[in-house]
Amino acid sequence: MKIAKVMIVDDDEAVRAISTLAARKIGGWEVVSVGSGAEAVALAPVERPDVILLDVMMPTPDGPTTLAMLRGDPVSAQIPVIFLTAKTQQHEIDDYLELGASGVICKPFDATALPDEIRRILRAE
Repeated sequence: MKIAKVMIVDDDEAVRAISTLAARKIGGWEVVSVGSGAEAVALAPVERPDVILLDVMMPTPDGPTTLAMLRGDPVSAQIPVIFLTAKTQQHEIDDYLELGASGVICKPFDATALPDEIRRILRAE
């Protein structure tokens, strides 16, 4: 899998800014950055990112609900989603994977390692 475009979904502007910078400068990817699950659901079918980084704890809709909504649209249903979260106990990670996430990246994360972590999860170039 080749990554060209990443969508970052987080209600925290600082997390979006750091993730965007890492994805653009280190990953070399185009980035679409949004602050809510509703924006992600609306834009994912239009933007067609190669992967979506999705915060778990956001105001309505939260990350798991947003993932379910993305999976309900045939255009965005197959886009890999990686959860970004501080809630990373093993049972929580298991729950995220059971919901259909491709992987989980723990917050706080090392911005310089973020692109490599995404590639590792997706087994991408």
